Amino acid sequence: MGSGKVYSYLDHLECGRCNARFAADVVQGLCTVCGSPLLARYDLDRVGANCSPSEFVGRSPDLWRYHELLPVRSPDSKVSFGEGMTPLIPMPGTGSVMGLGRLFMKDEGLLPGGTFKARGAAVGVSRAKELGIKRIAMPTNGNAGAAWAAYAARAGIEALIVMPTDAPSVTRAECALTGAQLFLVDGLISDAGKMVAEAVSARGYSDASTLKEPYRLEGKKTMGLEIFEQLGWRVPDVILYPTGGGVGLIGIYKALLECQQLGWVGDKLPRLVSVQASGCAPIVRAWEDRASESTMWEDASTVAFGITVPKALGDFLILDAIYKTDGCAIAVDDDDLLDAQGVVARNDGAFICPEGAACFAAARSLRASGWLSESDEVLIINTGTGIKYPDTVSVSPPLLQVGDTIPVG
Repeated sequence: MGSGKVYSYLDHLECGRCNARFAADVVQGLCTVCGSPLLARYDLDRVGANCSPSEFVGRSPDLWRYHELLPVRSPDSKVSFGEGMTPLIPMPGTGSVMGLGRLFMKDEGLLPGGTFKARGAAVGVSRAKELGIKRIAMPTNGNAGAAWAAYAARAGIEALIVMPTDAPSVTRAECALTGAQLFLVDGLISDAGKMVAEAVSARGYSDASTLKEPYRLEGKKTMGLEIFEQLGWRVPDVILYPTGGGVGLIGIYKALLECQQLGWVGDKLPRLVSVQASGCAPIVRAWEDRASESTMWEDASTVAFGITVPKALGDFLILDAIYKTDGCAIAVDDDDLLDAQGVVARNDGAFICPEGAACFAAARSLRASGWLSESDEVLIINTGTGIKYPDTVSVSPPLLQVGDTIPVG
């Protein structure tokens, strides 16, 4: 290949399990050899020869600033609402309460649609458009479906979305308003996935389920790229991530490995922590057993609905990232994560989603056990805004009649 600069240095796709290689510029799903997810691979030698972190400084403050390490070949294919570059926010009040002197939050609730799902949808839909895909279908716990429906509408792509009936009602409204064909199922996301698989097989939709196409992961990877850039191309000591399908954790680890190969960050590995709810903790159980993959979690249930995934397709990739970084997996009770949601709001003024709150509850537990020290630089990924989950907070303020005097409190 030549040495000139191009928009994307995407080279090929590679199976995350058996390493089989596939062409990148045709529509691909899972590995045809072993049925595992495919990972986008880049010509990192050419990236290193033609790009350096100093070039990002003058670019627009969105995830597309890293286009050399994204799979979209042409800027004309971008489907964007300006997503990316969410802030790293110091959390001194919460950190003081929890005994963590260097606690930070990356607030993905500021993205379009209010969740980190915008990252995967932006890159996934853009690549689908570039490859000529006209119809996509996916199961969702709510936010991913809402994000993909919005980006699909912007791209002129038809979307079929199936979500559990217990998914947050606002995500249902988002899908309907943007014109997606929406169905509810009286079950879990795994049940929705079976229905989507039938539609893909019988009706010609392209499967946009988690890790059944290679490009959602690349959008999520930009969380890691942003973190490293925001920290001056270094890594924190610990990153906590709420884990359902785990694409964000896999993506952050993928970004780390690519940046290390490019020489953009050093050899230090942040300890990656997979946080789950005790009502659905297949990754935690597998980690405790030192297993390479998880088993199906029966009767899954948690108020942190976005991480209600009984068995993740990419579980082996999640566990590999945890093992390779000397991280851990931890489950928290619903009562503890809801309490942590209040702690964060009262002490630092942030209304975070229950999945993000699970990470704060986990950090509190890990500090109490000594796994985290007071001096550790700890970064929590808050994956969405709390206003998408209004039912997690119950408020009953006193009712005043006209003419009443406000009681002295």
